[in-house]
Amino acid sequence: MSNPLDTVIALHKRGRSVGITSICSAHPLVLQAAMVQAREDGDLVLIEATSNQVDQDGGYTGMRPADFRDLVHEAADRAGLPRERVVLGGDHLGPNRWRSLPAEEAMARVDVLVAAYVEAGFTKIHLDCSYPCADDQTPLSDEVMAARAARMLAVAEKTAAAMGRAGQLRYVIGTEVPVPGGAEETIEELRPTTADSARRTLDRHRIAFAEQGLDHVWPQVMALVVQPGVEFDHLRVVDYDRERSKELQQILDDEPTMVFEAHSTDYQTVPRLVALVEDHWAVLKVGPGLTFALREALFALAAIETELVPEPDRSRLPEVVEQRMLAEPGHWAKYYTGAAAEQRLARRYSYSDRMRYYWPDPEIQAAERRLLGNLAERPIPLPLLSQYLPDQYQRVRAGALDNHPIELVLDRVRDVLRGYRRAASPAEGRRVA
Repeated sequence: MSNPLDTVIALHKRGRSVGITSICSAHPLVLQAAMVQAREDGDLVLIEATSNQVDQDGGYTGMRPADFRDLVHEAADRAGLPRERVVLGGDHLGPNRWRSLPAEEAMARVDVLVAAYVEAGFTKIHLDCSYPCADDQTPLSDEVMAARAARMLAVAEKTAAAMGRAGQLRYVIGTEVPVPGGAEETIEELRPTTADSARRTLDRHRIAFAEQGLDHVWPQVMALVVQPGVEFDHLRVVDYDRERSKELQQILDDEPTMVFEAHSTDYQTVPRLVALVEDHWAVLKVGPGLTFALREALFALAAIETELVPEPDRSRLPEVVEQRMLAEPGHWAKYYTGAAAEQRLARRYSYSDRMRYYWPDPEIQAAERRLLGNLAERPIPLPLLSQYLPDQYQRVRAGALDNHPIELVLDRVRDVLRGYRRAASPAEGRRVA
């Protein structure tokens, strides 16, 4: 059985510099922007939920896999994008959420997690067992990580077969997996995965799959996660340097169905994204970079609001976000260190964008709705739009964009997505070696 992603992988393996952007966000406006972009480009859209966002108990978004699926499909319907052009992925599925538990107890929960994702219609599954559990010896051996990934694979395949969808799932493996959402501390040095380490990961997983009687599933492994040498922390972006990964780039030449998957590509420049795709990182994951752009647009609109709306009627969105982050510091306090002024700056503007965890907060959602409602009722003067959203101003002037607050926000998020499309679009694919 085929999967819509197979065409992208096949084109890449035939020498075209093509790939796909993996959008890792649960914010409705980010999802809406992604759907509009895919509809206009005529592309597939790959939307992924991470295991801390969405799990069988609700994750930090309060959503289970079926809830996230429904949210994504509703966004597609609103944008006029056929659902068959939407691919759902589960990112970092594994014991990450339950690292404080003994391994067997954690993996029992992982079994439920994987089954829930497959039952909800997710067809791209990242088998990430790189996190040690409470009773593990560290560092984890390749054999342990691969065995746990094979256990997850067995659950996924059994669930798919029971649903009449055998052969439809595609898998991602890898043991040198970047931290979800960017580095948790200041980056001092970042080394790409070595070719020998990547080969060892492939070998150990192939053996573990065979031990589960699942060696026939190996062609369904579509991607290997390795570290190409890209990352970001709170204030710094480490740009891709292809010279540092020359040997690594060749190790999948004998794997006819497999490409690399690059995590933490947020904030890479378009030429660097192009280089990644040319060097066989055909899946480019982006998450915080999208909500970073969303925050830029919403805070710009809040600045416009202060010029147009009487003070008692304003949303005060930036102030509400700050209040809620201070009241519930669990998602940022251990990451943003330093003096109070440094912490405040990081809460608002950090590349790691811990603010993204707070958008589901009811008070913040209410302020966001009020902001958008206030500006929908009042035409935004073009000089104000030029001051705070100059790119969107140019498109409004050209007649390519409506001067409406939601359209302005969507377009700012799409600025990020346009860069990824230029790097990975099948329609614009370049020949590669």
